[in-house]
Amino acid sequence: MTPARARTVHLVVAVVAWAALLLQLVLVVSGSAVLVEDDPPGLAARIYRFFAYFTIQSNLLVAIVSTVLARDPGVDRPVWRPVRLAGLVGIAVTGLVHFFLLRPLLDLDGADWVADKLLHMVVSVLAIAAWAWVGPRPRFLVREAAYALCWPLAWLAWTLVVAQVGGWVPYPFLDADTEGWGSVAVVSVGITVLFLLLFALFGWLDRRLPAAPVSGSTDTSRG
Repeated sequence: MTPARARTVHLVVAVVAWAALLLQLVLVVSGSAVLVEDDPPGLAARIYRFFAYFTIQSNLLVAIVSTVLARDPGVDRPVWRPVRLAGLVGIAVTGLVHFFLLRPLLDLDGADWVADKLLHMVVSVLAIAAWAWVGPRPRFLVREAAYALCWPLAWLAWTLVVAQVGGWVPYPFLDADTEGWGSVAVVSVGITVLFLLLFALFGWLDRRLPAAPVSGSTDTSRG
């Protein structure tokens, strides 16, 4: 896969991710629910909650990363590798958690349904497929996974603290008041294990799949 084609692929992912985020933000600002809420809060709280969702953060990370890759598909800097890995694993977890835990709880239609499917399913599939097809790789080592794991762990800690202080939690399976701390702990550990397994999987694939994109000027060293 040449850099020119890689740019096109990453551009498609970026456009879809930004469009999904914009659509959901418009719905949130207009008073629509990110998830089903009987009494949506004021605008400031809705915008905060919008950005508090792991779904939004993972899609935002994919959108930013894909935009950068559309400009330079072979970009490779020390800080870039864990960011790229975090985006891939984060959006994979977003898709899996939505499919198995959240999808049965949702009853959306119209633009809400479209935004939900774009953010949770379409961007997930596109981002992972783009990496498998055009890279960039090889990029990932154990230290990249360690750094990348800091984001979801920080998100989880912040979410649980804010839930106790403000009484709002973005996902029902993290609601200790309703589900109990035992259930929340089990789910949290399970999702953390899922992250670790996906980090290991992407690291393994990064070493097994051919280097991409192919260009004389592209640095594929593992430095």
